[in-house]
Amino acid sequence: MLESVFRLRENGTTFRREMIGGATTFFTLSYILFVQPAVLSSCGMDHGAVVIATCVASAFATLLMGILANLPVALAPAMGHNFFFAFTVCGAAAAGGYGYSWTVGLGAVFLSGALFVLLSLTGVRSAILNVFPAGLRVSIAVGIGLLISLVGLEYGGIVVGKPGTLVGLGDFGAPPAQAAIAGAAVTLLLLALRVRGAMLLGVAAAVIVGLLRGIFPFEGIVGFPRVEEPALLRLDIAGVFREPGFLTVLFVLLFLDLFDTIGTLLGVAESGGLLREGRLPRDRQALFSDAAGTVAGSLLGTSTVTS
Repeated sequence: MLESVFRLRENGTTFRREMIGGATTFFTLSYILFVQPAVLSSCGMDHGAVVIATCVASAFATLLMGILANLPVALAPAMGHNFFFAFTVCGAAAAGGYGYSWTVGLGAVFLSGALFVLLSLTGVRSAILNVFPAGLRVSIAVGIGLLISLVGLEYGGIVVGKPGTLVGLGDFGAPPAQAAIAGAAVTLLLLALRVRGAMLLGVAAAVIVGLLRGIFPFEGIVGFPRVEEPALLRLDIAGVFREPGFLTVLFVLLFLDLFDTIGTLLGVAESGGLLREGRLPRDRQALFSDAAGTVAGSLLGTSTVTS
């Protein structure tokens, strides 16, 4: 059944390879389950509600990408987009933000997502994707990677804020830093040795060190977050048009998702050997899946979902 649906042999892969790749993608992506609620709760959203919205929206969009576009690309709320949502769109006006409530912010994400869907169905986004120069494809993917790397280094306590230089070294003797360093060291060593599943094993090493150093207690495998204020269908679409600067907000959300998605899809496809004569196969379906993920995410209660 999997062979007939996903044409594994035709695409030069195997069931085992896809299982390892899927597990690796999930575990390396799972940081968003912790970062997203932490960021969005800063603008008043319920932590548990954002956890659920992040999980469901990511699962929905990733399934669409696999079924419609048959591409091994996962989707989740995007880094950078969530900071823009929490600290600019919903940030206090005194701190340079627009001061939107989070319900209006979700309404803006929905409208930008609806625009993404229209652009995807009409082929505009596909046309933009296919005229991207190779250098820009690579640079966007690298830029996203650098942002996520810095977030990881900060959460691990390896780098800290420091007056004058802005960034300084943290305490390498602290348990979080030791777990992060162990995970990175194992990953890099295994990548150098060309071991399949190197990143997955690196994540496992970090978890083991974290357990041994008491960073987090083990409380079981399955759980459900406590929700005090649901975010499902709480978006305020009409309220967007009553807020100052709503055209700017919509444009930035549209621009961010458009080029973030295109850069990521092309960067991942080029690295994975998925391009065919320089073009991404089933690009319109891939872009539609991405756009639909953003719409679903806003309805569920999370910021822009992207590849």
